[in-house]
Amino acid sequence: MCGIVGKLNLNGEPATPAAIERMAGLLAHRGPDDQGTFLDGSLGLGARRLAILDLSPAGRQPLPNEDESVWVVFNGEIYNFPELRQTLEAKGHRFRSHTDTEVLVHLYEETGVRFVEKLRGMFAFALWDRRRRRLLLARDRLGKKPLFYAFDGRTFRFASELKAILADGAAAEMDPLALHYYLTHRYVPHPHTIFRAIRKLPPAHLLVLEGGRIRIERYWRLDEAPAGDRTEGAWCEELMDRLRESVRLRLVSDVPLGAFLSGGIDSSAIVALMSQVSSTPVRTFCVGFEGDGDDIERARIVARAFGTEHHELVVKPDAVALLPRLVRHLDEPFADPSVIPTYYVARFAREHVTVVLNGDGGDELFAGYSKSWQERAATWAGVLPLALRLGLLAGPIALARRLAPRNGRFRSLEEVCRSASLGPPERYAFLSEALEGSLRERLYAPDLLAAIGRPPDVLAERYRGIALADPVNRTLAADLGGFLPDDLLYKMDMATMAVSLEARSPFLDHCFVEFAFTIPGSWKLRGLNRKVILKRALAGILPAEILSRPKRGFDPPIARWLREDLRDMVADLLLDRAAWSRGYVRAPFVEAILERHAREREDWAPLIWRLLVLELWHREQG
Repeated sequence: MCGIVGKLNLNGEPATPAAIERMAGLLAHRGPDDQGTFLDGSLGLGARRLAILDLSPAGRQPLPNEDESVWVVFNGEIYNFPELRQTLEAKGHRFRSHTDTEVLVHLYEETGVRFVEKLRGMFAFALWDRRRRRLLLARDRLGKKPLFYAFDGRTFRFASELKAILADGAAAEMDPLALHYYLTHRYVPHPHTIFRAIRKLPPAHLLVLEGGRIRIERYWRLDEAPAGDRTEGAWCEELMDRLRESVRLRLVSDVPLGAFLSGGIDSSAIVALMSQVSSTPVRTFCVGFEGDGDDIERARIVARAFGTEHHELVVKPDAVALLPRLVRHLDEPFADPSVIPTYYVARFAREHVTVVLNGDGGDELFAGYSKSWQERAATWAGVLPLALRLGLLAGPIALARRLAPRNGRFRSLEEVCRSASLGPPERYAFLSEALEGSLRERLYAPDLLAAIGRPPDVLAERYRGIALADPVNRTLAADLGGFLPDDLLYKMDMATMAVSLEARSPFLDHCFVEFAFTIPGSWKLRGLNRKVILKRALAGILPAEILSRPKRGFDPPIARWLREDLRDMVADLLLDRAAWSRGYVRAPFVEAILERHAREREDWAPLIWRLLVLELWHREQG
């Protein structure tokens, strides 16, 4: 696991070691164990190394092939590297280290640009072919490892984090369209970043820069696969066999290894399988907040069931001190509040281990979110006229409004009813938005509205591009290709790498993902019951009380924090003249929602949180 950087001057100007070392130095948290630089005329590569396999100096990056005609900087893990290495050695390739990184240069020699299709793992890398003067960038299929790039026609720059590209002089002008996407979704979806001049390489894509031109290609996608006629028992057996194999592959490490354990189904399943295939007790880590012991207690149940070496920590989060630090580290506005507990548990685990496994991806593969049944309910409701739908549900809607005036928009029966009139792509986007479209005219200032015009709906477009007929699986694939890499995996990578911790996700092994999408949606979602087939596969393995408990999020109590701990910070930042002068939002509307939230008349916490993070980000930009 590493932080990687590089630049290529197309005007022939030599790359300097000072520039590469400055960029890489900003990523020292990603790789505290070693650093390296390679220069080849106008090309410079740099790496910061977190040593996981082959801890010797032989694993130092950038790393070449035998004759040093091909060089690579690599961030991630290749889990099938032993098999690939054996095949390459049989063909005469000679290796100088025992790292997975070195497989890349030899496999490229043997196969060419599309060698990335043979890799099983998580990765972001840059490979330089000196003979062809070709630079190749690639990102793993699910987007577990980030990769940013900027190209102004003269200089091409790339890095694992935005800050390294900005430090080398890339333009830092904010993109109004990206700001709109952030306010709508609480994150900036790929390929956009908050900066107009910098892009994210999408998951499952490679970029080739050769002859002064860039081409970007997709090398993997989910295709429709025949499910076959199987019994429940057959599905469950294969599911567990494949997930067990994915866990086993991720236990290879030359440094201490453990697992995050929240007590939810997904992390508990990973810990259970780790216990089955590991010869020593699994080290597990859980963090809970003062006043909320539910996660701690659930994790204890699982830890006792599998005899883990369990570590737990109850914290009182100092949001006033931590939030600006996280905003600074995240590089662009990012308003998923679960980054706070994720950072705490990562920091705690790093005191004991260097690698952790987690349960990321279980919800996206097996319909763990309420959106899945809401889409189905909206489809059923669509057979009725809107007026009749709302008339029949007027009583329940009024009750829901009284119980939670603005909290949990996806739980609102009214939103489900209204989305029933939309086509499937628009309905998916509507139910996925964190900001109701009706609020934009009230929130956005005239200058922002004029700047964005009629913005493309990136979520609807992503949904349209998925070639799956099964409606449940199509929705899951849309989340897998967008929300997962842009929110959950970005959060996990940035929070863990901030403390030099590697996170591995067995559910997101691409072979397991392909299998999961052969399972019909009807085996995943039945009525209001979610993750049906996964729960049945785990019956008899996980404790019954874990399987029967409803899903809980990993979010801190931000509504209370905004009224109490963060109240002064919110007022100082969002009611300040500097914030109003930016011209993005309407100050009277912001003032009104702050007052309503403070008096507990309505819950505006999600929107206030986004505005607070945005203003903190602006202050960090200077």
